[in-house]
Amino acid sequence: MESLSSPVSGTVKNLTEVRDEVFATKMMGDGVAIAPIEGNVIAPCDGEITMMFPTGHAIGLRTFSGQDILIHVGIDTVELNGDGFTPYVKAGQQVLKKDRLLGFDLDKIKAGGYDIDTMMIITSNIQEIKIGVLYGSMVEAGDDLLTVQE
Repeated sequence: MESLSSPVSGTVKNLTEVRDEVFATKMMGDGVAIAPIEGNVIAPCDGEITMMFPTGHAIGLRTFSGQDILIHVGIDTVELNGDGFTPYVKAGQQVLKKDRLLGFDLDKIKAGGYDIDTMMIITSNIQEIKIGVLYGSMVEAGDDLLTVQE
């Protein structure tokens, strides 16, 4: 079992509430969404960055136990082509829990008409995810959020 913390501060939402069919139907995997209140993404665990999208809106991370995680800021934010995103890591880099991974301009994303929900998806094969907080609760980046059972 692996414990993951919240990558952003904000309100926890059920993934099925996200206004994007790919995430809401869990096509990419199961996880959680958070409506962020500030523009910082931190590592939810120790691991290695497997991918930093050139547009900066999404990050792939593999835990040292082998779980693959996708952190995706916003809906359709790839269309911003990196405007408003500041990556602090690159693929191949090892990170520790709570290391800063990405900065983003919340106001700029909202002003562009984009949804700011930030998803943390477990993309590797898993048996069960247990969300450790109630949907609708506020979390701080780094707070315990969920556990993953292989």
